[in-house]
Amino acid sequence: MANANFSEPWAGYLVQAQSQLASTSIPRLLLLLVVNIPVIAVVLNVLSQMLPRDRSLPPLVFHWIPWFGSAAQYGQDPVEFFKSCREKHGNVFTFILLGRRVTVTLGPKGNDFVFGGKHTVVAAEEVYGPLTTPVFGKDVVYDCPNEVLMEQKKFVKVSLTTDKFRDYIGMVDDEVTQFLSTDPAFRTYQMDDINEWGSFSVYKTLAEMTILTAARTLQGKEIRENMTKGFAELYADLDHGLTPLHWMFSNLPLPSYRKRDVAHEKMSQFYQNILRNRRNNNVGYEDDVMASLMNQTYRDGRPIPDHEIAHMMIALLMAGQHTSSSTTSWVLLHLADRPDIAEQLYQEQVKHFGLPGGGFREMTYDELKKLPILDAVIRETLRCHAPIHSIMRYIRDDLPVPQSLGAPSEDSVYVVPKGYTVLASPALSQMDPLIWKDANTWDTTRWLDAAGMAAQAKREYDEDTKVDFGFGLVSKGTESPYLPFGAGRHRCIGEQFAIVQIGTIISTIVRKIEMRLEGPFPKPDYSSMMVVPQQPCQIAYRRRKFD
Repeated sequence: MANANFSEPWAGYLVQAQSQLASTSIPRLLLLLVVNIPVIAVVLNVLSQMLPRDRSLPPLVFHWIPWFGSAAQYGQDPVEFFKSCREKHGNVFTFILLGRRVTVTLGPKGNDFVFGGKHTVVAAEEVYGPLTTPVFGKDVVYDCPNEVLMEQKKFVKVSLTTDKFRDYIGMVDDEVTQFLSTDPAFRTYQMDDINEWGSFSVYKTLAEMTILTAARTLQGKEIRENMTKGFAELYADLDHGLTPLHWMFSNLPLPSYRKRDVAHEKMSQFYQNILRNRRNNNVGYEDDVMASLMNQTYRDGRPIPDHEIAHMMIALLMAGQHTSSSTTSWVLLHLADRPDIAEQLYQEQVKHFGLPGGGFREMTYDELKKLPILDAVIRETLRCHAPIHSIMRYIRDDLPVPQSLGAPSEDSVYVVPKGYTVLASPALSQMDPLIWKDANTWDTTRWLDAAGMAAQAKREYDEDTKVDFGFGLVSKGTESPYLPFGAGRHRCIGEQFAIVQIGTIISTIVRKIEMRLEGPFPKPDYSSMMVVPQQPCQIAYRRRKFD
């Protein structure tokens, strides 16, 4: 039946094409060849996969369409795709992704293979440079040698110290409070009626809120005050340049690409204008990250050029917004879905910060770090909703796979050839039922068990061998099944800031409003580089009596 359904329309199409071109001089054989090219390509592709293969190569995931490969299955749900491939091939396999040969290595050992490899062999630049360079700009992040990137990370860490975090708590609290008091999404809150319910679009709202908090903290007061509505629109156009389409094709004649390039140029000039004004006016200015970058020099003694400072500022702003906005959105959705946990979180705030007669005093950094329920809520959300589901590296030289990870036989190993891409999936290891009990359940209590799997994974992540890749000591953490901020030399330097930012936003919101979920819990949307909730998703809210 399936063959009939396929062949009958195709035969009808062929007859129609032949009749329309019967009067032309095109030979029938050539016509048949042209019309059947797609079928021939598919048949040859299938036959090629049936031929004997080099046993040193990881098994290849079967696919019908050449070049396109498994892109549809991977794009629809990467984690489920990896699970189904693991059932057939084990922890190591290769799939075709729009012309790329991508070797996936799953589990904690697979994470270590990708994150723990030598950067001269397992490189990020070739994979992510085409995506990030048009957005961040030239000569920064992945548009420079890895050694230079490590120096740039060290420069930026001046805004990520404990002393800075102590200042940031109040800044984030002020930004969230002002947002709730002025943004149209919270008109019901502004009515000061504790019985009236309103609603807000969770991801859209949190994206706007987190960029303001990131700007005020990581960028400085001067830059935050210059962030007009026009700047927010530029940021949105730039942000839309970070999608799988832009990753696969760095330049296409499409509106999103033109908007991305225009936005980058304007934002770069925005920062460079501030730099010029600071230098030309020769007056005092805030001790912010831009001021620090203006005084930094590379190891070879050269100062940081203005365009690099501007591009680092763009990268810093986007890094401070992306993970926090998606994670905070998921946190609020879970709290709206689980009002009992939200109430525990609120009572924790009352216990530590409540004032006699109602209201709350200001939070401090040291106190925020000691709130077990808040910490468990954030960590469990990061476990269930890894901000990035796949992390890739380009293979610059043939790379053997450890036998403990995967091997064709007892006396041989797989080899990932030069030119392949390797992929680790923290999203799978963090939700793997082979590792975690009730892996698909959002269960904050697992982080309160000092002897449990979660605590063990956290220790492996945070207390592993400390290595200085050029920007200060950092836990390598590559073999942990819990990798919310990556691992190794590319481990996110802003993870502590993200915890502070997310924790303060959630604490401020929980103090001020009660929430409930409108509709079913949203599924993840894999259409962007960050894993965000599928839209539309709304949260209903009402003002608390004592906020």
